[in-house]
Amino acid sequence: MDQIQAMRIFARVVEAGTFTRAADSLLMPKASITKNIQALEQRLRVKLLNRTTRRVTVTADGAAYYDRAVRLLADFDDLEASVSQARTAPRGRLRIDVGTSAARLLLIPHLAEFQSRYPEIQIDLGVSDRTVDLISDSVDCVIRGGELTDQSLVARRIGNLEFVTVASPEYLARHGIPEHPRELESGHHRNVIYFSPVSTRRYPLEFHKDGEVIEVSNPSHLTVNESNAYVSAVLAGQGIGQISRPQAQAHLDNGELRTVLEDWTHPLLPIYVVYPPNSHLSAKVRAFVDWVVELFANNPLLQGRAPAVAQR
Repeated sequence: MDQIQAMRIFARVVEAGTFTRAADSLLMPKASITKNIQALEQRLRVKLLNRTTRRVTVTADGAAYYDRAVRLLADFDDLEASVSQARTAPRGRLRIDVGTSAARLLLIPHLAEFQSRYPEIQIDLGVSDRTVDLISDSVDCVIRGGELTDQSLVARRIGNLEFVTVASPEYLARHGIPEHPRELESGHHRNVIYFSPVSTRRYPLEFHKDGEVIEVSNPSHLTVNESNAYVSAVLAGQGIGQISRPQAQAHLDNGELRTVLEDWTHPLLPIYVVYPPNSHLSAKVRAFVDWVVELFANNPLLQGRAPAVAQR
């Protein structure tokens, strides 16, 4: 039995939750996964996993072994990386997950630069506004906005998104320019509201000024659960909405959108690159994280700093 390989297989089974998912992520037959786990348990003379027809759970001994194994594997990978110069030439397949707007506007236009810098890294890019489970879905890292709730993950803050309240010129010509957020609660105006594709929670339009906070969610004639579609709805004159500055800037510059209620602000949305704790020493993950930090730092629209926009 290859003890290092068996440790990797065991860690992957714990993280994936099933033998099938672990086999898929490691590109190995399920029978080989089972054989390695059985050999490891025989070698250690303890039961590491409880097996059911649907899921695998870790025993107390297995949890203790997993914690030590993950650290040992990370140290082993770092040792090999330093010897093979993988720090300067990281390699392997990197699975990233990112929201739809961030993928279209921020990441994909610059990926060629990353691939040129690191030609031996192959990227699997998942694009969705749904929240993925990094462990069970075998994702190396994600870029997500909003405060994090899973404290077991490693997160690095890479930016802040400013949100602006906007509408199309055609909409404003029909309905008028609001001078106060409370006007949006009347039947005269239409509001475009975003709702979560996972929880279906509706996110109201949010306005802050001098300690006062106003949230407006009704009346809403259209709710949308995907960020690109949300922008398209506002562009089409469906109503007043709040979108991030990177999404809005080109449309503001060409006159397709206009800002309204400029005296009222929306809280900045923190942006993080997030990865599992056992990936903190991976050369390919470190390369991507360092690159995306640089990418965001060099764009003022991703740091909550925006140039003044001349209205048309």
